[in-house]
Amino acid sequence: MDIPRDPVTMTLEAFADTVLPGRKRGPEDPAVVGVSDTPGAVEAGALTLMYDEATGLAEGLPFLAPMLDGHAAKYAGERDIVLDGTLPAFVALAYDDRAALLESLTRPGHPEREVWVGLFMFANMAFDSAAHLPTLQALAEGHPGLRAMGIATPDADGLWRFPAYSYRRVLADLHPDTTPSGSPA
Repeated sequence: MDIPRDPVTMTLEAFADTVLPGRKRGPEDPAVVGVSDTPGAVEAGALTLMYDEATGLAEGLPFLAPMLDGHAAKYAGERDIVLDGTLPAFVALAYDDRAALLESLTRPGHPEREVWVGLFMFANMAFDSAAHLPTLQALAEGHPGLRAMGIATPDADGLWRFPAYSYRRVLADLHPDTTPSGSPA
């Protein structure tokens, strides 16, 4: 697997991996530290979602990554942490330091909180809902988040049916104008 080495991608991947850690992609992967043995936000497509034009984030990402690296360099300096100078500062931090820094950036009262919480949410969305993919495609490709949550595949006709009601009872009668496909008339 080709692991991206440009600073913006590495920093954003390290951010996503801190939000929802995943398995390491290989020994030469500084962004995904391998805190988990299962897929995380990076493998689930966090950067694909972040760079999707529909998110409104794409144009700002080349500016957010250096901001995060600036915070990481300051964090490291305040704690006498020696960083690997060949890596972006946030990527060079150990996982626990990455997590502590993100916690401080998302704490109520931090002036940039909304920015980091927003980015945080997109990393989660990539895993939780595969928002960057059509659901059927995500399921067919074995999307790790949908698989982890046990999302059922549709019936052969492409419709989802749930013969066992989640509340173990029918909550409402079917509207008389509902079509066979389940759509309202």
